[in-house]
Amino acid sequence: MTLIQPFTLAVPAADLDDLRTRLDLARWPDEVPGQGWRLGVPLAELKDLVAYWRTGYDWRAAEAELNAHPQFTTEIDGQNVHFLHVRSPRPDALPLLITHGWPSSPVEYLDVIAPLAREFHLVIPSLPGYGLSGPTREMGWGATRIAGAWLELMSRLGYEKFGVQGGDWGTWISREVGVLAPERVVGMHGNGLICFPLGLPGEMDDLTATETERMAFREAYQHEQYGYKLIQSTRPQAFAYGMADSPVALLAWFASVYHEWSDGGVDRDRLLTTTMIYWLTNTAGSAARSFVETPDTEQDTTVEWELKPATVPTAISVFPRDILRPIRRFAERDNNVVAWIEHERGGTFAALEQPQAYVSDVREFFTQLRA
Repeated sequence: MTLIQPFTLAVPAADLDDLRTRLDLARWPDEVPGQGWRLGVPLAELKDLVAYWRTGYDWRAAEAELNAHPQFTTEIDGQNVHFLHVRSPRPDALPLLITHGWPSSPVEYLDVIAPLAREFHLVIPSLPGYGLSGPTREMGWGATRIAGAWLELMSRLGYEKFGVQGGDWGTWISREVGVLAPERVVGMHGNGLICFPLGLPGEMDDLTATETERMAFREAYQHEQYGYKLIQSTRPQAFAYGMADSPVALLAWFASVYHEWSDGGVDRDRLLTTTMIYWLTNTAGSAARSFVETPDTEQDTTVEWELKPATVPTAISVFPRDILRPIRRFAERDNNVVAWIEHERGGTFAALEQPQAYVSDVREFFTQLRA
């Protein structure tokens, strides 16, 4: 089936009524005072956010904002795929495929669509198993399979050559698109990049102060922030029941992530819209299953995650509060890095947190490639 169908987001009023009832009936846990965010989102913070969700947040406005951009669905490899397709008025515009990570959706890019669409034909899918693409029905949707689906999507849209961009897990998927079809991908831009030492002789010699700090962060991440991945990559089904039944639990999980992986947090309306996308589609559990198939999960013993060299020209934007804080020497070992931009502010969700810097980096990189 290759049919591409227009899509308009229209949530039934009954679903919103059900959500309000669940928020009203939320049962709250206790809390040990004085812990701040160390153990997760503080009780007072979450109660305030839920009160705003219940009485101040406007889903219909968020729905209209998404519907202001052309949306479509298609079936690829047995999986429904939702995507935004915003064409530039420029006849010579470069197609640009943008891939989000977890816990995200095309909502992350709403603030950068207008400026990027001046120069790019934008294709922004929802990952299989995430949000408006709906749940996956089988295991095996790792980065290589998703990359293959993205290549098929771009072919269906008539784009033979294009650029790729990604953040968080989207960087790995974008990289895989280039590995699978380097003749089609003109360049890859990532905000962040999954790269790591391999235990090779001399690779840790003469680390700079910045590199030492980033290695220390990797160690701290394993001890302090790895719980999100560890739970979802080992017991995603057990995790899914609470996420499917309680919007407060889902928001608490996401609010903690957005607080810890960003530089000062993100706009609460954007956070709530992202949470709503997962809640209304009941895909928190499906998205969690994708963690079983990410590159550094021990359970994955297939060849899918073999580290293959990437040859397409690559630019990396490094934001200091990103959960991925790449070290250039490791990035250059496996990628054709032609540009490296260090920023003073920003985190994992760069298009949300630092939209001007994000747009500038993407625009400058691809403009130089085409010069």
